[in-house]
Amino acid sequence: MKRVILWSTMLTLLAAFAGCSAPAQDPGAQTPAETTAAVTETETESGTETEPETTAAAAAEAETQAETVEVIEVVEPGMEPISASALKDGTYDVKVNSSSSMFNIESAKLTVADGKMTATMTMGGTGYLYVFMGPAIEAEHAIDDAYIPFVETEDGKHTFTVPVEALDAGIECAAFSKRKEVWYDRTILFRADSLPAEAFGEGAITDPASLNLENGEYQVNVTLEGGSGKSTVQSPAKLTIAEGKATAEIVWSSNKYDYMVVNGEKLLPVSTEEHSVFEIPVTGFDYKMPVSADTTAMSTPHEIEYTLYFDSASVTQ
Repeated sequence: MKRVILWSTMLTLLAAFAGCSAPAQDPGAQTPAETTAAVTETETESGTETEPETTAAAAAEAETQAETVEVIEVVEPGMEPISASALKDGTYDVKVNSSSSMFNIESAKLTVADGKMTATMTMGGTGYLYVFMGPAIEAEHAIDDAYIPFVETEDGKHTFTVPVEALDAGIECAAFSKRKEVWYDRTILFRADSLPAEAFGEGAITDPASLNLENGEYQVNVTLEGGSGKSTVQSPAKLTIAEGKATAEIVWSSNKYDYMVVNGEKLLPVSTEEHSVFEIPVTGFDYKMPVSADTTAMSTPHEIEYTLYFDSASVTQ
């Protein structure tokens, strides 16, 4: 019994001695796996970057997000490039398609002067320092003078003024991320159908007077584009010519449209019994005339942008 107690006492002393010689474990220390988690940043859909993430899962997601964001095709079927020669000198609001939701362009102004076009783009965020007109691989080796820096507006927005070779054509460019310090490939497209009819030069679109139609009622084929693609309009539509001006009767596929905006003018329906029916001015034929229409079919009213294409060759009595 004395031997058992003695051995037990010795083992206890040895264990205590070993514990004193071992380094104390810091309860806040990270494991090797935790310390290897990289702190990364990535762009957000608004064009700015997120705050650094510190978990391994967040870091892995951030590292791959920029590569997995869907690339949007900016050129739509049927689009043909439109050069500055087809437009009148002036400054116009213009809509821009972007190949990336991260390169968010809130609005843009197109300036046409001396046969050239430039556009000042107001960005949805402040995450980019420069734009380069070309692919990212060329931007990495370009001289500083080739970079287009942002200009900050009074309200803190970032703008870039870029050359525009043509409307309705994909323009390749690269954007330099402030936090990532990496060039990203982007494609942008300035939409001709977002310009007013008066922006186009003589002969660029067919105006009602050039059709030489007598006063009276006609039929014309009309094509609607935009929105979700679910709405339609009746075609052919009734066309009325009076003193060189054209008015079309637009009959929607539902009665949920409570107003339209055409050439800056808000128009109310003439009927909403079975369909929403509007009488609108036709600012031109053979081009995609921009309009918008407010629908009450959703939980809250939404004004949706469309285009209407009136085919002058289809006009019949």
